[in-house]
Amino acid sequence: MRGVWLALVLTALALPARGQVGVPEQLFQVDFSNPSVSPAHWTLTLRMDGSGHFRSERGNGTNAGSQEVEAPIVDRDIQVSADFAARVFQTAQRKSLSTPQCESHLKVAFQGWKKLTLTEPGGAWSCEFNYSRDKEIQTLGESLVAVAGTILEGARLEMLLRHDRLGLDAEMEYLAEAVADGRMQQVEAIREILERLADDPGVMERVRKRARVLLTKAGIREQETGSRE
Repeated sequence: MRGVWLALVLTALALPARGQVGVPEQLFQVDFSNPSVSPAHWTLTLRMDGSGHFRSERGNGTNAGSQEVEAPIVDRDIQVSADFAARVFQTAQRKSLSTPQCESHLKVAFQGWKKLTLTEPGGAWSCEFNYSRDKEIQTLGESLVAVAGTILEGARLEMLLRHDRLGLDAEMEYLAEAVADGRMQQVEAIREILERLADDPGVMERVRKRARVLLTKAGIREQETGSRE
């Protein structure tokens, strides 16, 4: 009986902790929409450790990039660097205390609506903008769009690997240029497809080399000389 009583006490003590399951998780989300491009809408959700989810919806507009290959619909878990996620959350947390509105209302070219939402146990903050006067908000929006571009490019590479391996050469050249000038960021988000390309003897050596260089620059893979030592 004593053992049964002890088990009941321990179970009762554990109940309050279980009740905390409903406490909101710290999440950051950006919803992008622009009917003139494709994809016309996408959502990127991040946690503080860099894990997250990306979902896109096709539209009737032209490709958001300069590539002829349209990315398929994407709906998958993703991973960015913890450092990047930390910067996103720090910026959002700081702005949630001082920036009730993000939109500048300036007459500038339409870049797409970006709705930023930060959800924390203490509440939520959200703002939406095409272009923001706040440099940190504008830069944050641009960087998140660049991450989405990387994820969509990864989906294009997967499609080409299955259906048009010769097309990988031009696509990888475009990706390398976009990463170099900042149009695409967080190569970690497409690590899997780059590793497949880097190790696939069935694709052009130039494609494999570019994949290896991108992985190395992202800190995912050591330089070949170092890895052989």
